[in-house]
Amino acid sequence: MPLDALVTGAIETSLNALLKDNDENQRRLTRLRGKVIGVTVNEFGKQLYFIFSQQIDVLAVFEGDVDCQLAFNLSVLPELRQQANLTQLIKADKLALDGDIQLAQQFSTLLSGLKPDIEEILSQYTGDIVAHTLVSGMKRSANLVRHGLARRQRDLAEVITEEWRLAPQALEIAHFADQVDDLKTDVARCEARLNRLLERQPA
Repeated sequence: MPLDALVTGAIETSLNALLKDNDENQRRLTRLRGKVIGVTVNEFGKQLYFIFSQQIDVLAVFEGDVDCQLAFNLSVLPELRQQANLTQLIKADKLALDGDIQLAQQFSTLLSGLKPDIEEILSQYTGDIVAHTLVSGMKRSANLVRHGLARRQRDLAEVITEEWRLAPQALEIAHFADQVDDLKTDVARCEARLNRLLERQPA
């Protein structure tokens, strides 16, 4: 099976499985019915087409008209789930949008409702207790990793600014900014004095 077909098939199956048993998501899908959205994840450089009807079809190639085109980096994907973020992402050049922004917002709203209940899915294979234990353990591990990374970032920042002196500390930056402001004031004062002197010179 070609890679494109494998990827689009996996995305399509996952999205429709998440839509299936949720009435609110079905209502959101109804608003998008008949529309086509093209999505490009910049790191992959490939476009996927999301076609909305009774379900979502995902294609790697589409010959018809596209109602809205989106392009973004993979790191932006979590932020797309919040409709309020779209305008800020566009202003910050993190999201390229060509077409109807309202359609993009409806797509974002649909994505925000697609939250897989991993514990529920696992419980069908392992039972409730094992599924709950596994998911709780994964959440604790994720939190530990997140806290560990944050601590490492803080430690690295301290080493760079205090030990290696590769970057100025916040107080040094503030002091430098104050000196620049003082210099601007002195220059303005000198310029004003010079102008007054020139005005007094006989023509």
